[in-house]
Amino acid sequence: MVDKKRGKLLEESESFNKVQGFSGLEFLKKHSTILILILFVLCLVASFSIFKVFNKIPTCGDGTVYDECLSRQPYFCENGILVEKASVCGCSNFTVMRDDSCFSKYQTNPKNVPLKYVLRGEEKKINFIVYKGMDSYLSKLSRSIYYSGEDKPSRADFKLKNINEQEQRELLLPLLTEIQNIAETEEDQMRIAVSLVQNIPFGQSEEVVTSYGQKINYSRYPYEVLYDNEGVCGEKSELLAFLLREMGYGIVFFYHQSENHESIGIKCPLKYSLDKTGYCFVETTGPSIITDNEIEYNGVGKLYSKSEVIFISEGNSLESNLYEYNDAKRLIGLRDNGASMFSLNKLKKLEEKYGLGEVYGGG
Repeated sequence: MVDKKRGKLLEESESFNKVQGFSGLEFLKKHSTILILILFVLCLVASFSIFKVFNKIPTCGDGTVYDECLSRQPYFCENGILVEKASVCGCSNFTVMRDDSCFSKYQTNPKNVPLKYVLRGEEKKINFIVYKGMDSYLSKLSRSIYYSGEDKPSRADFKLKNINEQEQRELLLPLLTEIQNIAETEEDQMRIAVSLVQNIPFGQSEEVVTSYGQKINYSRYPYEVLYDNEGVCGEKSELLAFLLREMGYGIVFFYHQSENHESIGIKCPLKYSLDKTGYCFVETTGPSIITDNEIEYNGVGKLYSKSEVIFISEGNSLESNLYEYNDAKRLIGLRDNGASMFSLNKLKKLEEKYGLGEVYGGG
């Protein structure tokens, strides 16, 4: 009874296939080429994905692939390290070629400046060569900007004037290259640049200049901050702005008029940013944690005034996994809630991780 039913069903199924004009086997024969092509494409996609994971295209710290010149002369990506290769990559209009290097006419009377930085609790330094020739050249440049008519220069104009000086750029790029050779990821390069500038001692020049008939404090160019190994908030912020912009980040200045204080903003996810500006707060006067804008400053206290946002450059954003944000929140909580044995241990760990000093946030 059962066998007959099964036989009947089988006969009906075969009859149906005959009506349709093909059996399952005939379908495979007819469309074998298409099926093979589909399988080939799927295998190709899978192979490419595996290749990308395990065989990433090798690059140097700035993203340039091996054996290619950078956009900034005379640097060349050689086995993962950025090196000078002027014979291949050439020199800019502000330098001349000697062997495989490019030299500025202001590279005279060199001296070494040790630049300290802290990355995830590990303290290191970069021994950077600076030149009196460049320092002297910059010291003679006018600090004023003049426009015809009634137009007056803005704060942004002065910032860009100092950051964009071309002769200076040639002797700042080696520092950027050093940083990019140290760390593989862009965000660690950013962290090194931030810590390095924060660890330059806070100090104001004793010189004064005359602008629009008024005597004002001498304002250093970014290179002069390195040469003197000191600077105030605005000067150190300009140096950091130069380095981060050259790394490709979107940059602004935050200016708090009531407290007469300047800091840097790096483009970042909105949830981390200062006052929903889309830029993360970075203090430069002393070691501090990115996004911590509740620092107690000597003689000033906290920054209560709303900041003026001074745009400098479009660029890349920090990633959404910025661990500094949570660390800054923890530190703010520890400061606000007072000291206990448990909180003092947490505080010590954060201080070691970021190289925080006794006076948090600098001057």
